[in-house]
Amino acid sequence: MSTPFQFCLNTSTIDGQKLSVVEKINIAAQAGYSAIEPWIRDLDQFVQEGGVLADLKKRIQDAGLTVPSVIGFFEWVVDDEDRRKKGFEEAKRSMALVRQIGGNRIAAPPFGATEQADANLLTIGRRYRELLELGEQSDVIPQVEFWGRSQTLGRLGEAALVAIHSDHPAACILADVYHLYKGGSGFHGVRLLQGRSLPVFHFNDYPATPVHAEITDAHRVYPGDGVAPLPDLLKDLRTIGFQGHLSLELFNRDYWAQDPRLVARTGLEKMKALALAAS
Repeated sequence: MSTPFQFCLNTSTIDGQKLSVVEKINIAAQAGYSAIEPWIRDLDQFVQEGGVLADLKKRIQDAGLTVPSVIGFFEWVVDDEDRRKKGFEEAKRSMALVRQIGGNRIAAPPFGATEQADANLLTIGRRYRELLELGEQSDVIPQVEFWGRSQTLGRLGEAALVAIHSDHPAACILADVYHLYKGGSGFHGVRLLQGRSLPVFHFNDYPATPVHAEITDAHRVYPGDGVAPLPDLLKDLRTIGFQGHLSLELFNRDYWAQDPRLVARTGLEKMKALALAAS
C-alpha cells in the first residue's frame, strides 16, 4: 500500500555522532530516505574543509536524494534594526548556500526573539514578506517556523497569521509535532490549513513524562514510541492534501550514542509504519 508522504532525514537526528555532511548523505540514502534536510552549519563546515558545494549537490543527486529544506538561523523577526539588517544578510548568505546544493527552502524560526512577549505579529508578517522577497533573488523560499518554547511565534496559529499577513504567494509554514505540543497549539488546527502550505513537517514523538513545562527537544523519541496523536495527525494531513515531506527531526542523546545507520533506519521504518496505518 502506498502513501502520499515522502520521507526525509533531518541531520540533527544523527548529529551527536559528529559525522560529516557527506557521511550523513550516505546514511540517509542507504537507509532508504528520498530526501535529506541538512543544517547551514553542515554546509559551512564542508566549505571550510575545502569542499565545493557544486560537488555536494551532485553527490546528493547521485545518492537519489532531494533537499526539500535546510535549517538555518538568522534574526529576521527582531525589532532592533541593526540586528535585523544583519539577520537579513545572513539569510541571503544562507539562501545562496541552499541553492548551490539544489535546495529551494530554508527554515525561518523566531531566532533571537524567543524571549519577546510583546511582538507585533502583523509587523512580523510584513517582515516575513520582505524575507520572501529576498528569497526570490536566489529562488529559495523561507518557511515561517514556530518554536513551542518561544514567546514570539510559539504556536501554529501565530505562524499562520504571519504567513497570511505576508500576502505573498510563496508563504508557507514549517510545522513540528514536538513544537505543536510544547507551545500548546494542539493538533486540530492543522485541519484548517491547506496541504500546500506545509511543504515540510518535522516528524517526531514525545513521551508522557516529563511534564509539559519541563519537556525539551532532547526528550523527542521515534514516531510511535510516545504519546503524540500521530495517527490522527497523519489522517488530517491526508485530508488537507498534504503531499510534502515528513522530516525525522530528533535531538535524543540516547540515539546520538548509537550507530547512526541504525537510528536512521529505525526512524524511517517507524514513520513508514505509521503512514501505512493511516492510509
